[in-house]
Amino acid sequence: MLVLGIETSCDETAAAIVRSDRSIRSNIVYSQIEEHRSFGGVVPEIAARAHLEMIDGVIRRSLEVADVTLTEVDAIAATGGPGLIGGVIVGTMTAKAMALAADKPYLAINHLEGHALTARLTNELEFPYLLLLVSGGHCQLLSVMGPGVYKQLGTTMDDAVGEAFDKTAKMLGLGLPGGPAIEGAAKIGNPKRFNFPRPLKGRTGCDFSFSGLKTAVRQAILNTGSDTLSDDDVNDIAASFQTAVADTIADRCANAISSFNETYPKDKTLVVAGGVAANSELRARLSALCQMTGFRFISPPPALCTDNAAMIAWAGIERLHLGLTSDLNFAPRPRWPLEELATVMS
Repeated sequence: MLVLGIETSCDETAAAIVRSDRSIRSNIVYSQIEEHRSFGGVVPEIAARAHLEMIDGVIRRSLEVADVTLTEVDAIAATGGPGLIGGVIVGTMTAKAMALAADKPYLAINHLEGHALTARLTNELEFPYLLLLVSGGHCQLLSVMGPGVYKQLGTTMDDAVGEAFDKTAKMLGLGLPGGPAIEGAAKIGNPKRFNFPRPLKGRTGCDFSFSGLKTAVRQAILNTGSDTLSDDDVNDIAASFQTAVADTIADRCANAISSFNETYPKDKTLVVAGGVAANSELRARLSALCQMTGFRFISPPPALCTDNAAMIAWAGIERLHLGLTSDLNFAPRPRWPLEELATVMS
């Protein structure tokens, strides 16, 4: 089975061809970083226009690299939400038009489910498993029982961790994308110079909070007493911030592991997915936590943690295996919680 995946939920225009044997035949990503860099963040209208301009060429390239024609593709899957609605509309309407013209099944894929199921594309992994989903717009801990079957254990009470990385990078003048910029600066910084808070650490439950940490970073910048931060200031704040994030997430995950283990004592796997899962410090901390608790640690390769179309194609394959497709009347959704996906398994 060959599936064409299309991803346009934020600022990457992506298309991929994936086989049901887990082979990625192509995975083309066009990044819009340069279009948004001068604005210090993603501008929705600019993103939508860039998707519209680039999507045909990206899809064509994905077919060329995979050495297949549209006729050979068995289905077309595209992100239907959540995301910036302009971009989601572009991807959805393109996929619908192609599916209708080529007489292929169409699948509207939840972007978060794409992240949630990526580990089954890259690893031999059975349901259920514990998932930490960390990205620019989301920070959740979930029990994953199957496609469309998720139980939320915890979520952010305010900001997502990816947003905290982006805002901190902006305050430090590091530019976009914030996550890699912070990680790069942190490698040469002193993580002990600034004693930033670890929100909710030590408390029960699995929820997150990062707004207070962002405020602490802002105060640290102001307290340097200089209008211009030195390189040492930037690197030390980045390192201290990253360590605080890793400490906080590891603490929340420890609670989630304990809760998950009570329900599924024989299923000991923690999957970390989403753009922030590419952070090497976070991977190292959570890998160490899993070693301590007897859990298997899985995080897809960094290129499959950030937004990509291979994960969308794979989520389409997972749903096709269950006999699920989408109606061409599907309406793109800016918000689409995983819990609202149709339950297809008991």
